[in-house]
Amino acid sequence: MPQPPIWNDPRAMEPITDRPGLPRVLLIGDSISIGYTLFVREMLKDAANVHRIPENGGPTRNGVEKINQWLGAGEWRVIHFNFGLHDIRRLDGGQWQVSYSEYEGNLHRIVERLKKTGARLIFAATTPVPEGKLSPPRVPGDEVLFNEIAARVMKEQGVAWNDLHGHAKSHLAEWQVPANVHFHEAGSRALAEQVARAIRAVLTP
Repeated sequence: MPQPPIWNDPRAMEPITDRPGLPRVLLIGDSISIGYTLFVREMLKDAANVHRIPENGGPTRNGVEKINQWLGAGEWRVIHFNFGLHDIRRLDGGQWQVSYSEYEGNLHRIVERLKKTGARLIFAATTPVPEGKLSPPRVPGDEVLFNEIAARVMKEQGVAWNDLHGHAKSHLAEWQVPANVHFHEAGSRALAEQVARAIRAVLTP
């Protein structure tokens, strides 16, 4: 049976059993984050219990609707999250799936809810959209516009910024699948290294 692509690996979404004494970390995001989840978990195995939401996080609308469910009743030391690639998906009429202004409002709503957990929050910039005919349709540069919105929201809200876009941009030929927003295993591992560094930096109270 062929192995699923790393960005759709069901193992990343399976629940984990916490190791006593280690802080709990939650990853929220789309298939890009699914791709780096297992690597982050391995990199932080002696420092944290790394959980993730049990699905593709999708657009911010989905986040607003499901954030309480995703957070559950447990305590979180760090929450690393991202929304963007699904928001900038182009619909049949050419418009974004989520408008510029709605994206901003949804991010504020999500962050306000995340703040109530008392966790340290880190937002990951949306990774690059490459040239080529993409399915579903996306336009290169749209992620930059939406990252600008996200950066403004996170600055206003006092949320740490993890620039995964800048981290990946100069390595797309090596890391990213051609004409695809997803990453090869090497790319997902490289993103995981950046994510693990960002989380480790704020793990101590």
